[in-house]
Amino acid sequence: MADTEVKFTKEEMNQLTELQQTYAAVQNTLGQLSVSRIRLSQEIGSLDEAENKLRNDFVETQQKERDFVQEINKKYGDGNLDLNTGVFTPKPVEEAPDKTL
Repeated sequence: MADTEVKFTKEEMNQLTELQQTYAAVQNTLGQLSVSRIRLSQEIGSLDEAENKLRNDFVETQQKERDFVQEINKKYGDGNLDLNTGVFTPKPVEEAPDKTL
């Protein structure tokens, strides 16, 4: 039987064609997934860069705030600032009790 040609049936050929089409579809979908994964990785990289920049901006802003408060305290002393009106109210200076009798 090994030397005799055998012709596949129409059903067998249909099954073979279906298998080939399924393989092609799976390979195509795997390729699309790979491309999607690459794009997602690129987006994550961009998000990481943006987050790192914002973290640095946050730290720099904190330092600017500390420097500003220090400068204002030197200029006006301790007190409270009403951000709505811009009015600064100095902290009352406590007087030392009189020790003379």
